[in-house]
Amino acid sequence: MRARFAALLASLPLAACAAEQIPSTAQLPPAFYGTLVDNDTGAINEASYALGSPARTRNDPIEAIRAVVAVEYLAGELNTNPRWGSLSAMTKMQMLEARKDLRQELGIPQNAPSQAVVNALLWVMWQMQSNNQPGVMQALSVPLFSKGAQPTLQLLENLPVPASARVATANAERGEFRF
Repeated sequence: MRARFAALLASLPLAACAAEQIPSTAQLPPAFYGTLVDNDTGAINEASYALGSPARTRNDPIEAIRAVVAVEYLAGELNTNPRWGSLSAMTKMQMLEARKDLRQELGIPQNAPSQAVVNALLWVMWQMQSNNQPGVMQALSVPLFSKGAQPTLQLLENLPVPASARVATANAERGEFRF
């Protein structure tokens, strides 16, 4: 009885840590990454391709935003959706690291809720697609983008792609096809 009690006490801190580390997960508009309602596969393919080489997003801030949104979404989705339960735990951790690194590059706070990040980036993207430059600058002026509107826009036009993002998205793509 004492051994069981000791084992229970020893496992409580681990359970508490696990409960605290449930990744923030965003929702995307249906079919955001293509004609399928399922955004998971499209986000994996988008991120893997776009972040595979910095040249693929250079001077294309809309493509850069789509790739950042994909990583933001996947970091939560791969770690919380039972569909991805058999995906490598290493790939899931790498995606969380990729989200952290991309947020750091763009000046987005690490503790920001994923949905707030996705919503802000989608707002910026929609303003860009509408050729509304004042709207773009207004969207990038929210406190979520701590570097300011113009520096963040410059980063989106020449997105620095952390190695963690290339590795995580490539591994997610490989893992996707194992199912």
